[in-house]
Amino acid sequence: MRRLGSALLAVSMLVGCGAGSEAGTTPESGSTTPSAEQQQQAPILTTTNVDVAIECSGILEFANTASYSLLDRYLPSNVVTNIVNRRATAPFTSLADLSSVPLVGPTRLKQLEGGARTMDFIDADCVGIMDGIAISRDDQTAIVALVNSIDDSELHDVLPDAWNGAVNLLNTRPFTTAQQIADTAGIGEVSFRNIRNSATLSRPLEALFTAINAVPSNGSYGATTLRHFDWWNIASAGHYYRDDKTCFGLEPTSVPYGAAIRPNLADAAEVRAEVQRAFNYVGGDTKISATVRDAGFANLDALTQGRSFKGCIITYENDPWSRNTVHIYVDTVNGFSVMTETWWAE
Repeated sequence: MRRLGSALLAVSMLVGCGAGSEAGTTPESGSTTPSAEQQQQAPILTTTNVDVAIECSGILEFANTASYSLLDRYLPSNVVTNIVNRRATAPFTSLADLSSVPLVGPTRLKQLEGGARTMDFIDADCVGIMDGIAISRDDQTAIVALVNSIDDSELHDVLPDAWNGAVNLLNTRPFTTAQQIADTAGIGEVSFRNIRNSATLSRPLEALFTAINAVPSNGSYGATTLRHFDWWNIASAGHYYRDDKTCFGLEPTSVPYGAAIRPNLADAAEVRAEVQRAFNYVGGDTKISATVRDAGFANLDALTQGRSFKGCIITYENDPWSRNTVHIYVDTVNGFSVMTETWWAE
């Protein structure tokens, strides 16, 4: 069962998903590979930066609709009074909203979750509340997979203010549950939410990247696009014949040897242009479905709008008969990262 709660709540949580909602439309004939379509349609993940997964919206429904006497089974009476008085003015729309009620903190939220689960407002599709957000079973799968596989440099960018937490995750993994990750020393509400966002918010873009990477090369040119990668190893690698690097926004100790420094950070338009260039380079308009294309670029635009990016632009040659061009972009605040590489060979 996937109990979605009130229609109003479900709609409010889906605002901002944009073209990603078109994932179920029929692809154009002769277009993208099935794997890209399947990736976009597969698990129901939290796709916007909310604190309640749709599968967990029953927690809010329980807080909004349960009678005083029912709430009183799970909460102290003074807390119930505060909740009932507040919801009389406006329904709760988020955990943050619910937490603004006097005497409602993490313990009371877990008690509300317990009541919602007992009364069948939520089921196993909602894993529960941890570090200030309620996650779904699909969210948990994505979070665990990311933390168990993410590279060192990317994890530290995703957790810029939780260096010790990132180190502890790297030293403790593999994990099997999101709760184990949330319980790791150095991981708090902001850190856990950053991890959730990194794991779930870019799936339409990742589907587009999968489609670009799946376009077969004829041996003369091609493109690779990545959402998760170790930018430091890529940027610091040396190449035999030519190795031109220009970087921007990096800490002095992170600048690859011999790289030129560009004074300005990258913006959303630059990131969009480079992804578009990689898409065009492989003939994406004729080889990738419009559904995957439109949802992917809409997702990219949503995640990059108004953001600033550090990174590097690298042109290298291992011999006189080929050339590779790499663009690396990393959000300076939340670690969202994109890499494109185009190449040609004679």
